[in-house]
Amino acid sequence: MNAGAPMEAIAAPADATASWVERYAPLAARPYLRLARADRPIGAWLLLIPCLWSVALAARMQGGWSPYAFALLVLFAIGAMAMRGAGCTWNDILDRDIDGLVERTRLRPIPSGQVGVRGAFLFLVAQAVIGLVVLAFLPPFAILVALSSLGVVAIYPLMKRIIWTPQIVLGLAFSWGALMGFAALLQDLPSAALLLYAGSILWVVGYDTIYAHQDREDDAIVGVKSSARLFAEATPGWMVAIYAIAVVLMGGALHAAGAGIAGWIGLALFAGHLAWQIVRLDIDDPALCLVLFRSNRDAGLILFAGLALDAALA
Repeated sequence: MNAGAPMEAIAAPADATASWVERYAPLAARPYLRLARADRPIGAWLLLIPCLWSVALAARMQGGWSPYAFALLVLFAIGAMAMRGAGCTWNDILDRDIDGLVERTRLRPIPSGQVGVRGAFLFLVAQAVIGLVVLAFLPPFAILVALSSLGVVAIYPLMKRIIWTPQIVLGLAFSWGALMGFAALLQDLPSAALLLYAGSILWVVGYDTIYAHQDREDDAIVGVKSSARLFAEATPGWMVAIYAIAVVLMGGALHAAGAGIAGWIGLALFAGHLAWQIVRLDIDDPALCLVLFRSNRDAGLILFAGLALDAALA
């Protein structure tokens, strides 16, 4: 923290909203909770949702819900919160110089001096330990699949400096949960898992492109690449193609898993929500872009509800 500045005087980042962190958390804990994005749970939701999909589809393939399948929902929720926080911490450590130059992120804990790099590393380790505890409850094959994601997670923050579509790498990382339900319940990765993973990757590319339009001008100034800058005014057309292919791939996953009518209704409603996002999208309205980005939690939960009901009916 900057010398002489009381902790209360340091504002939350511009992209944060009033939350339980600001209302109830001890002052000393607030910068670390912001570092883990505990004040913005949307990221944890979006990391968790592919896990939920995969558990429901894998349960369908097993013939219905089991006590272990329900337990996996809880384990994956804990793991998603811990690993999302760890990923954000790692991202902020690597991006601390860039974040200081972007209006939306300049007051994040590290560039604003609220948390030092050493403290951030220790916090990262603590969150990773929680993730490892969750892994201990999974079968060996699922543990191996989970650990295989670490390379992608580690390199993602660097991709915005290298390629124009870092959202693809984010999709590879954030969609890993689409494999985990199958790995834990079936101890296998059937075609349904791979199709669901591919569809989820494109879903992530789509919603993070919407999110990236908030920073398009600042990203151009500091030289950060993104699909928002690449697609620019053509973004709505690209979104149609990206979301459409995502839905087709997810439909392939449902077909491969033998999904019933409830699952297909869930997918249809999910597709309708994505179409609504494209119709509403205005890339020059940052506030609307944030609203549409966050609405993907609802889209994902709608699909999960259909898949969960379908597994129950099995």
